[in-house]
Amino acid sequence: MNEAQAAAQPSDMLARDTMAALLRHQARLGDKSLVVVDTKRLSYADADRRSRKLASGLAAGGIGRGSRVAMLFGNGPDFAVCFLALARIGALAMPISTLSTPIEIGGMLRNADAEFFLSTPSYRGKDFGAIVARALGTEDIAGDLLLADLPVLRRVWIGIEGPEAAGDADDPRVVALEAQVSPADPLVVIHTSGSTSAPKGVTHTHGQVLRNMARQNLRRDYTEKECLLSNSPWFWIGGLAFGFIATLTAGARLLCTSLPPAEALDLIEAEQPTMTNGVASTVLALAKDPSFAGRNLSSMRRGNLYPIMPPDVRPADPELRYNLLGMTETGSVYLLGGHEQDLPEAKRGSFGSAVEGVETRIVDPETGLDGPAGEMWVRGANVMQGYYGRERHEAFDDDGWFHTGDMMAVDADGDFYFKGRTGDIIRTSGAQVSPREVEGAISEAASGRMSIVIGIPDPERDNLVTAVMVGDEPVDGDALRLALKARLAPYKIPRKWVQMAEKDLPTMSSGKIDLRKLVEIVRDL
Repeated sequence: MNEAQAAAQPSDMLARDTMAALLRHQARLGDKSLVVVDTKRLSYADADRRSRKLASGLAAGGIGRGSRVAMLFGNGPDFAVCFLALARIGALAMPISTLSTPIEIGGMLRNADAEFFLSTPSYRGKDFGAIVARALGTEDIAGDLLLADLPVLRRVWIGIEGPEAAGDADDPRVVALEAQVSPADPLVVIHTSGSTSAPKGVTHTHGQVLRNMARQNLRRDYTEKECLLSNSPWFWIGGLAFGFIATLTAGARLLCTSLPPAEALDLIEAEQPTMTNGVASTVLALAKDPSFAGRNLSSMRRGNLYPIMPPDVRPADPELRYNLLGMTETGSVYLLGGHEQDLPEAKRGSFGSAVEGVETRIVDPETGLDGPAGEMWVRGANVMQGYYGRERHEAFDDDGWFHTGDMMAVDADGDFYFKGRTGDIIRTSGAQVSPREVEGAISEAASGRMSIVIGIPDPERDNLVTAVMVGDEPVDGDALRLALKARLAPYKIPRKWVQMAEKDLPTMSSGKIDLRKLVEIVRDL
């Protein structure tokens, strides 16, 4: 960020520090596409008009400032319209992953005290009306609800067509509700895997998210002229903040696709994205398509989806380009590079420096002293308000620092290097998996048999979720995978199964299992 940008930033952002204010400002872009998802698109004008109309219908249904509303949608115009409508009237949006099982959905609804629930009727061939009914434990999900397991939940809508059609885009009540929303109001709760089986709801406010995205857009020079290709799901913080909200803030265009490879490449050629972001493994199938070699993808000049980017901008060694690092609790990315050129060998593996507004400390976990290597602590305007339903001390220390669990090293230039995790969260294909949650599900499915779930480094998925089944009884991985489908989202189900006698487990001097050594052993099997 140069001095002129930094000087202009505060006043520029203060005028648009709620989602309603931002959307009203960006409606000036009219018919320009805000999002293009496969065969569907939503313009800035339509996003403004449709979200006002839906907000009117939802307000008539009892939703207003502070209402807690779960939403279950995949990337697309309906997600965008629903999220924006809730934000306009001050409701707290709680996106739920479309990968979640009915058991997981029910757990998140309880954890977040959801009062209302909006869901897509179907997505990628799944009947979400049936899935929602199973999650609620009742076939009767129409009208007012009174459920013993979900006593706070009052109403469910399958699809937004009903409340949107019932609304009025010129409803004065929506204008009045928008005026009551402040930057300090909660905007969204995103669930993230924790170290226990219960996902934690991370709360972010309007002002916090919008100012953070404005700062990050300056760092990565994301402006109105760009089109971003990203397949990150919007129900997670990376896709929602770094993708969708960042695009809305910039006045740019966001392109997402889950079409078959040849059709996806047709769409990319037609839309000509200029930037990319996401997990490289999500586009490998495109690069392997027989038509790929003859495609004109020269518009893509920046980003990290290297397998499909033009050869002249693709790095010979991705480890010599800045990576980026973020987490749900930090409101998307908190480490980011300042350019996209090759780095000197001494900078191999760098994640760049902290984004503007983020304070950092590197603390030795054993001594508690600052140093060049240790656990990353962060605080600042980008960091979450806290975990929903939990006291502040459960997330922050007495001085307001959030301990990320990321083990980092920092060089003399302030560039950071990722060295692992203090905890045991497994990162796989852009998602986070709690080993404790998976181990609990395996125990239920395997009649109490002990398992140890670990992540094995994998070039395509970052880590391969792997289950070490303890004991002498043979492992039927296929049967266990089938049994886990009802309990866990697909990305959480182990892809590799290993059997190991208890006596062969590596242990430390304390008698505890040496997880690092176990990863080395299993990786070589």
